[in-house]
Formats: sequence, structure tokens, C-alpha cells
Amino acid sequence: MSDLGLRLTVDGPVARVVLDRPEVRNAQTPAMWAALSDFGSSLPDDVRVVVVSGEGQSFSAGLDRNLMMGEPVDGQEPLLTLGKKPDPELQELIKHFQAGFSWLRRPEIVSIAAVQGHAVGAGFQLALACDLRVITPDAKFSMREPALGLVPDLGGTQPLVQLVGYARALEICVTSRWVEADEALQLGLANIVVPADELAGTVKDLSEAVLSPLVGAVRETKALLLGAADRSYDEQLAAEREAQTRRLKELNTAFG
Repeated sequence: MSDLGLRLTVDGPVARVVLDRPEVRNAQTPAMWAALSDFGSSLPDDVRVVVVSGEGQSFSAGLDRNLMMGEPVDGQEPLLTLGKKPDPELQELIKHFQAGFSWLRRPEIVSIAAVQGHAVGAGFQLALACDLRVITPDAKFSMREPALGLVPDLGGTQPLVQLVGYARALEICVTSRWVEADEALQLGLANIVVPADELAGTVKDLSEAVLSPLVGAVRETKALLLGAADRSYDEQLAAEREAQTRRLKELNTAFG
């Protein structure tokens, strides 16, 4: 995948996604999103943690600027020309783009974004697609799409609201302002801020901590938390009962 600007690897229970276009601050393309979707759908069953990072000084500057300016990149269609397509075709294409991000929220994996430098637009949304975010003091986030006359459409709107609340999410999006590391930590966008030379080690420690509990317990807990906001309290209690029943049955089969 190096020709697409991605390094995708699997090492036992840990998979790694490295955006590898440092010369353009890891700007993204639709071909990268397609490759990410394929990678997510083909993960071995024993993968439990996915780490997403960027090569060089930035996580990702968002969509490749050349595609925004109407120039093709490696034969890929410029963004604005997509508006000429019929609505059903265009929406199906966007759905395909979204699939490159949405798999990171699947209950059977815990995804961790290691963010340094810029996380802009699609870069911000990729970080938001992950369950956890470890960032460096120079990290800065911005949702640039509204400033370009567009909307965030890669799955970033829901987790942003869940993390910071509606009013703050709206303000961050419609102003396209920078959210720097200290504020990101305060708002809950980041789990922890660490010096750049500690980023890899902190992510490794966090990955190992996530791998410690039994896989089924992590999977069921993540599913419970992901659905909690959409359930009533009684519905959440029922979901907890059902999940615990499955766990007790599985443990009894394994160790009883």
C-alpha cells in the first residue's frame, strides 16, 4: 500500500495504520479510504487493537489539496466534479468513503489514534473515528469542511457531539477554528497529552492495557457504551443483562 501513502500491518493482536505521505502532511485521498475499508474488512479475527498514526510531523492535513483545487491525483477525480453525478450515485460513493473510517468503531476492536501536529478535516474525522486519542502538545484539530462550503461526511459528526456536546461541536465545526492540545484534553477530545518522544511508548502501554482483559469482555463493554446514548435507562439495563448473560455462558463453557 506504500504507493497509496499507507502502511498497513498486522502483528498478532495489534494492527497498525500509518498514513505515509509526510511530504504533504499525510493528506488523504479517496484511494486511501478505499484501501482502509479493505484493510478493515480483512482483519484477522484475533486482532483486538488498531493503532492509527501519521508519519512525520503531522497526523493528517485532511483531503489532498490538489483534489480540492480541481486537479486529479493519481487519476482520482477532483472533489468538486463529484457534484455532477446523480444523487444516488454520489451518495453511494460517499458511503464507500465513509467505510474507510467506520470500521474503526466496531465492537471487536479498540482503536487508538496517535496524534501529533495537524489533524485537519478528514484527519480530524479519522482521529474521531478511533475510540481513544493520545496526542502530543503540538497537536491541533480543525474541522475545515464548512469553511470550504462542505460538511464533515466521514463519520466525524456523531463522535464529536458525543465527546464535547452539541453546542461546542457546532461552534468547532462552523468556525473551523483550531482546537489545540490543552483544550482538546479539557474538552475530552484527547485521553492524554504526552511529549512527542513518549507518544509511541504511551500508545504501546495503552495497547497492552486494552489487551489485558478477556476479548469477549472488552467487545461486550464497548458495544454497551457505544449504544448507551441511544437507549433509555431501562433499555440499557436490559442490554447489560443480555451482555452479562452471554459472558457468563461463555466463561462457564471455557472454565466451568
